[in-house]
Amino acid sequence: MNTSLRPILLAATVAALLAACGHDKSSAEAPRLVRTTELRYDMAAETNRYFGAVRARYEVDQAFRVGGKIVQRQVEVGQSVREGDVLAVLDDTDYRLAVQAAQEQLIAATTQARQAESDRQRLNALKLDGSVSTSDDEHAQSGERKAKAAAEAEARALELARNRLKYTTLRASQGGVVTAVRFEVGQIVAEGQPVVSIADPREPEIVVDVPEDQLNSFEKAHFTAALTAAPEDSFALTLRELAPQAAAQTRTYRAKLRPASARALPLGASATVSARITAGEAPIATIPASAITQADGKPAVWVVRANGSAAAAEATGTVELIPITVHGYRSDEVLVSGPPAGARIVTAGVQKMSPGLRVALPGTAPRIGSEQPELTRQAAL
Repeated sequence: MNTSLRPILLAATVAALLAACGHDKSSAEAPRLVRTTELRYDMAAETNRYFGAVRARYEVDQAFRVGGKIVQRQVEVGQSVREGDVLAVLDDTDYRLAVQAAQEQLIAATTQARQAESDRQRLNALKLDGSVSTSDDEHAQSGERKAKAAAEAEARALELARNRLKYTTLRASQGGVVTAVRFEVGQIVAEGQPVVSIADPREPEIVVDVPEDQLNSFEKAHFTAALTAAPEDSFALTLRELAPQAAAQTRTYRAKLRPASARALPLGASATVSARITAGEAPIATIPASAITQADGKPAVWVVRANGSAAAAEATGTVELIPITVHGYRSDEVLVSGPPAGARIVTAGVQKMSPGLRVALPGTAPRIGSEQPELTRQAAL
């Protein structure tokens, strides 16, 4: 190699090294690109949805007041009935015989009462001339009272027998729609056994089951519902009843909600109930969970403080760790308060932040290595 070229090559090498060092220094001082979100406060709310069914507020089970064999069935499920309509009839043969027996016993008791009264009247006439002792008179009076009381008892027994005969015909205690029939003709039913259910469709309500962890917030929620058959037609609901005890099998609490205004709903229809719950009385901001870090063991976020000049404020800034108050958690979001509204919160790479670190927002940071072509030209000289 020509010795005259050595100084030139040495100078070029030194220039390239200096250029590389200058480029590394420039890169080290360049702002770090970060992802941020603007903090916005609002009355945070959460909506929970529950699947329920439409039922009648008043649904009564009908039962015979006497037992026996069913010989007639007059209704089917879904049939509308009015108060007093016949639902079913029992075989009344035994009850008719009981009425006849009670009538005969009443005749006998009435006859004895009349005889006792006649005997007392005769003794009362003989008592005037001293032919009857006081003891005999008292005995006649007590016999008369006893006979009359027995006649009254037999009269009440006859009335009960007639009532039981009347109870062999089951009539609707209220108007409505038959929702269940639990018997067939020829079946033997016991006294008080429910055989027919009648629901009043004029006061519908929606029944849902509430999990235990949502019980407290459920009572303070605002409710709306929509039927599965008409999801676009929603309407307001009012909580009417919330069970004080959880169901043994599901460990959920049964809630009953009625329409806020009079509304006809098809019984048995499925519905979706939306419960909107306000998180608190003060405005709360929602930020991604990835933005949360810690400061002295307490939750905090990195806030970007803009530079002084207007042009720089749009491009770069420094980060500062600010403590926050956490009000609640969602799937991938956190409800917080603390930093002022409009603050830029770092949402990614928070573990790499440090106080005073210069950062740039996406799309505004200066291009790294913009001086590289000039340095390359100097190195080539």
